[in-house]
Amino acid sequence: MTYAEKQETEYRPIADLHTHTIASGHAFSTWKENMEAAQSMGLKVFGTSEHAAMMPGTAPLIYFRNLKTIPREMNGMKIVNGIEANIYDEAGSIDVDPSIVDRLDYIIASFHIQCIQDMGIVKNTKAYLGAVRNPIVTIIGHPDDGRCPVEYGELAAAAAEYHTALELNNASLSPISSRKNGRENIFKMLEACKKYKTMVMMGTDSHICYEVGHFEAAMEVLKEAKFPPEQIINFDPDRLSYVLRSI
Repeated sequence: MTYAEKQETEYRPIADLHTHTIASGHAFSTWKENMEAAQSMGLKVFGTSEHAAMMPGTAPLIYFRNLKTIPREMNGMKIVNGIEANIYDEAGSIDVDPSIVDRLDYIIASFHIQCIQDMGIVKNTKAYLGAVRNPIVTIIGHPDDGRCPVEYGELAAAAAEYHTALELNNASLSPISSRKNGRENIFKMLEACKKYKTMVMMGTDSHICYEVGHFEAAMEVLKEAKFPPEQIINFDPDRLSYVLRSI
């Protein structure tokens, strides 16, 4: 059976953890709309990852402190709560208040140009490596943005060593993405992940409910790159413990 044929059967994403609601300030759907979209896509696990404090317009700290009110299951679909943290300095520091860490099932750490500027590939890579080594970070978000270049071999090697997943971000493949050279950089990242057997987490990075669970562009890239499916966390519920504390 070919990879393409298996995509139609066993290689189907069962989780989307990188999604945003109106609480992030620049997304356009509610939690309920996103959750229902996830159910309609047949997902088994749905996660929300609002932006952390340094992103303009995002949710206040009290929002994350009240995540306990969100149901943990809806009609057989598991619900998990995360955050998308901002890497903001050369050391790889992130803007997650210690008081909410225990309320989160996972933490994505990302570069956003609203919170950090390009420091050059050497310092950018150092920042990414600092985040990878942070024990509370489970996923590095969209390390494909050419506006802040990174050395993918170093990043993939460190991620494998510290059991941190690198994200294959479906939104970075969109023609309307503001990120630079996303597709080209994703292929570079995947090649490095092959070499070091780094685990990869696909995320839609949805900012509207119509994007939740839609991994079509990412799946095409995986097929073209002939990426080992056993290194994709989304394909197997047993692999989700790699990035989720609650599973």
